[in-house]
Amino acid sequence: MASNYNMGLIGWLVVVLALVKGATADFYVVGDNLGWTIPLNTSFYSEWASSKDFEIGDQVLFNWTGTWTHNVAEVSSLAEYENCTKPGIVFGSGFIANLVTSGSRFFISSVDNNCERGQKVIITVGSPTNTSSNFDILAPGPQPSGASSVTTIGVFLATFSAIVGSVLSYA
Repeated sequence: MASNYNMGLIGWLVVVLALVKGATADFYVVGDNLGWTIPLNTSFYSEWASSKDFEIGDQVLFNWTGTWTHNVAEVSSLAEYENCTKPGIVFGSGFIANLVTSGSRFFISSVDNNCERGQKVIITVGSPTNTSSNFDILAPGPQPSGASSVTTIGVFLATFSAIVGSVLSYA
């Protein structure tokens, strides 16, 4: 009987850990240690983004030193991104983009010719087929992602399942 209890407990722990890991969101700093600045080569941010696996619920921080030596703006299409089209709304250092749906988001710097020099990045969640930006662009800081409620429900269901499984194994 004790071995059934131990197996039920181990199974419960595996399920809980899987649910907690699946419900967590990641936090990225654009450019990692370099941050958001004019890169040494124009492909730097493309390479950086392609090395990441962005998922819904993740957050992406645009951070740099100095006040308005740089900025970040989100443009609405791949064409605007490629042409470095300067939008009217720009954000300062510390801007966090909340990834709330799948598709591609297009970010550029609108300071001087920084965009043309490579200070731009495409963040893609899922398939990159979406060429318009329809995301939460005005989020100035961290927002609750709902992951904690998903985790709570998942832990509850895992606990309930483990208890029911343990009771049934003793019957």
